[in-house]
Amino acid sequence: MSGADSRADVEPKPDSTQLALDRTWLAYERTLMAWVRTATSMIGFGFTIYKFFQLEVVHKSSHPGAITPRDFALVMISIGLATLLLATISRRKDTKVITLQLRRKPGSLAELVAGMIFVFGVLVLLATALRG
Repeated sequence: MSGADSRADVEPKPDSTQLALDRTWLAYERTLMAWVRTATSMIGFGFTIYKFFQLEVVHKSSHPGAITPRDFALVMISIGLATLLLATISRRKDTKVITLQLRRKPGSLAELVAGMIFVFGVLVLLATALRG
C-alpha cells in the first residue's frame, strides 16, 4: 500500500456541500475586506483634506464657507467608521448560520483587520476633533 492510499483512508474527501460552504465563507471574507478598503479610503481622505486645508489656513486668511475642511474631515471619518462597523456587524450576522454548518470553526483575518482599522479610525477622529 502506497503513502497516497493510506492518506486517502485517513482524510475524507470534502463533499460538494462542504466546498460550497468554504467558498461562501471566503466570499464573505473578501466582501468584508472590500468594505475595509472603502472605509480606510474614507478615513484617509477625510484626514488628508483636513491636514491639507490646515496648512492652507496658515498661509492665507479666508472666510470659511458653509462647511469647514475640519467639519468635512469629521464627516468623512465618521462615515468611514460607520461603514466599517455596519459591514462587520452585517458579516457576523450573515456568517452565523454558515459557521454552524462548517466542519471547522474558521478564524476571520478580515474581522481582525477591520478591528485594527476601526481603532485607527477612532484615533484619527479624535485627533481631528480635538485639534480644532
